[in-house]
Amino acid sequence: MTNGMMQALGLARTAAEVGEVPVGAVVMGPDGSILAQAHNHVETWQDPSAHAEMLAMRQAVALRGGQKLVDCTLFVTLEPCPMCAAAITHFRVGRVVFGAYDPKGGGMEHGPRVPYRPETLHKPEVIGGVREQECAALLKDFFTTLRCQKHTNKT
Repeated sequence: MTNGMMQALGLARTAAEVGEVPVGAVVMGPDGSILAQAHNHVETWQDPSAHAEMLAMRQAVALRGGQKLVDCTLFVTLEPCPMCAAAITHFRVGRVVFGAYDPKGGGMEHGPRVPYRPETLHKPEVIGGVREQECAALLKDFFTTLRCQKHTNKT
């Protein structure tokens, strides 16, 4: 489990280096091999749906030639938002492992809690808090730096 999250953390660091919110995602197959991986591209592509987990899931189903990822695990450094949480259920991801919790914008353990709603047809296994401190520190550092840059530009 740690290998998938370590890879996702590396992708999140890459995202931060290019000015994206540092979120990375990896889809691993049933044999533990990496099927797909991505980091956020929201700013670069000017696409609000270009979240790391959306991109990784799209790559994984394209590679497999089907739309279901029931036997796969999605590793992501931040609790998926409601949009991604809903997509996870539609892609039928078997397991979601995420790092930092997102009390304000999360959709798995916070907010609408998509996997636990009675009307949700597919309910993935959800494991939160894996390497939580490391994932959260990456996000905190990114936003602290961003705020400092904005403050410096105003003066």
